[in-house]
Amino acid sequence: MLLADTNGNDSMTKITVSGHPGSGTTTLVNLLEKELGWRSINGGMIFRNAAKKNNMSLVDYAELCLIDDKIDRELDDELIVIMKSINGPQIIESRLAGHWAKNNEIPCKRIWLNVNEDIRAQRVQKREGGELAQVLFSIKQRIEKDNNRFKKFYNLSLDDMSPYSLTIDCNHKTPEEILKEVLRHLQE
Repeated sequence: MLLADTNGNDSMTKITVSGHPGSGTTTLVNLLEKELGWRSINGGMIFRNAAKKNNMSLVDYAELCLIDDKIDRELDDELIVIMKSINGPQIIESRLAGHWAKNNEIPCKRIWLNVNEDIRAQRVQKREGGELAQVLFSIKQRIEKDNNRFKKFYNLSLDDMSPYSLTIDCNHKTPEEILKEVLRHLQE
């Protein structure tokens, strides 16, 4: 399926998948890849690759990003270039991808997965281990720091759902139910 971008050029249809840590974005992306045969990129991978390229741990690199907004902007610019690429992946997984797609008039569906923080904390705990209370605290802290950074650098809020063409309450849905809802949305 091809769409024309704002310049009239053909570009691959893309979908952005966003949500807070533990919301199920990676699970949904994996299901979409299998169902549609599409390729994906995870914005977090760009970040991890940049940290590795600079011989830094993820924690140290994240702290550097808090100090120097140029780093964040370069990584986000790289993701935007990938999103605009005619040969790029059809699925972009990143918390800000929906905002970037809307702001750059990239013709795609923009999905936000909404899950309450207790369920997200349980999922992260299951995946990474640790005490549930500490995991919940860490998630809250990360979201608060990220929200502050996104507000400061881009005047964006993760609470702003206006860029998204579909927000899904995933609290009591299976991954397969979420996939079906997204596939229906792709046909609209």
